[in-house]
Amino acid sequence: MKALQPLIASLPVGYRIEMGGNIEESLKANVALVQVFPLMIVATLIVIILQVRSLSTMTMVMLTAPLGLAGVVPTLLLFNQPFGFNAILGLIGLAGILMRNTLILTEQIKENQAAGLDDYHAVIEATVQRTRPVILTALAAVLAFIPLTHSVFWGSMAYTLIGGTAVGTVMILLFLPALYAVWFRIKPTRANGKEETVGHLAQPMALAAE
Repeated sequence: MKALQPLIASLPVGYRIEMGGNIEESLKANVALVQVFPLMIVATLIVIILQVRSLSTMTMVMLTAPLGLAGVVPTLLLFNQPFGFNAILGLIGLAGILMRNTLILTEQIKENQAAGLDDYHAVIEATVQRTRPVILTALAAVLAFIPLTHSVFWGSMAYTLIGGTAVGTVMILLFLPALYAVWFRIKPTRANGKEETVGHLAQPMALAAE
């Protein structure tokens, strides 16, 4: 745009420059997307709240959606890809992928708690149990998007999904357990276990003294 400013200033009276082609279509698509974006957010919130049945958990799930940006931005810069309409579509799909992984982990934590594990060990076991399936699913998605990187039209979306899925999945596996523990104020139970052990040992000693 800066390069066009001297040219625009030197145009004769009555002439103007208009964007056309892919740039024009991308601008029109962005305007249409902005109009329906609030409805998409509301629909996503409704689906999540029906799944988790908790406003607190729903908020935590939504907070993990932007984690993919840590992989998207470097990937687009590295491969010199534009951040246009296709990349925005990739971001929307990426947010759904990452929130799905978060839902899988949170549901596994609830299952572990229902099975009798304390909150602290339920979080740890859920992360261990779901790490391999989540990573393998993300790897399959990344490999599936690689052929699209050669497309002129879909290339930016493919790079967005590849970088965001790879980095975002790893960040969720590392970030979500800590966030869940802080969010629900879960603390290690190791100290309590020691106290219980000491209490059980003290009872026989008291009986022996009597």
